Amino acid sequence: MSVEYASRGLIGLLTPQANTTVEPEFSIMMPPGYAHINARLVSAQKTIEERLLDYLRIADRTTEQFANAPIQALALGCTGASYLAGAEEEDRLLARLSALRGVPAFTAASAVVDCLSRMGARRIALATPYPKALTEASVGYWESRGLSVVAEVSSALDHAQFHPIYSLRAQAAGQLLERLAPLEGIDAVVMLGTGMPTLGPLLQANRRPGQVPVLSCMLCLAWKAVELIEPGRFPIDGWLKGTHWAQRLHSAVED
Repeated sequence: MSVEYASRGLIGLLTPQANTTVEPEFSIMMPPGYAHINARLVSAQKTIEERLLDYLRIADRTTEQFANAPIQALALGCTGASYLAGAEEEDRLLARLSALRGVPAFTAASAVVDCLSRMGARRIALATPYPKALTEASVGYWESRGLSVVAEVSSALDHAQFHPIYSLRAQAAGQLLERLAPLEGIDAVVMLGTGMPTLGPLLQANRRPGQVPVLSCMLCLAWKAVELIEPGRFPIDGWLKGTHWAQRLHSAVED
């Protein structure tokens, strides 16, 4: 069953309550014929860490917002929760969500792991907007998934803003990549956080000769959703270089 604006595929997307990046970047990267519907993960917990873990606890009932919409994949647009819960708990959640909705479910973090595996990349560097504790939790998560974290660089966060990660601009992501540029002996760079805008710097980096592949959690989330519905139709290299989405990004971003 197809719908008017999703003739190729409809994706159910779960987004943290104050995240201002997931939906715009997901929409920009979707190939023609794909669309998504969104449900917000809402938690009253006081700290970021408590809210992230709460998002996993409420994910089951949050999907009820989709009712009987004909989604073909279920994407959880949050990485921090995966780091704190750990790989085993994440796997249990995804199995439960898949059984509940009858479609494959995945997180942004698991999508990164799958994308790196497809590329044959194991040694990675991290560009992270997180405070130290969450960055360290992310390192533990990636290594539990069989990856080797060679280096990580973090941005300075302004805690006076409405949210320290969602307040970041794409320029901050670009500066992180510049700090990693001299690094050797890595297979890929991963920009963490679904809340940090990354598409502009990612596109610029992946079009630079000799640059190791640069991924973001959002790019991998979008790639995985489409890959589940039409395996192999849109190769990873095209995603990295913006073959089907670069023009839409230029139209969406104000100069």
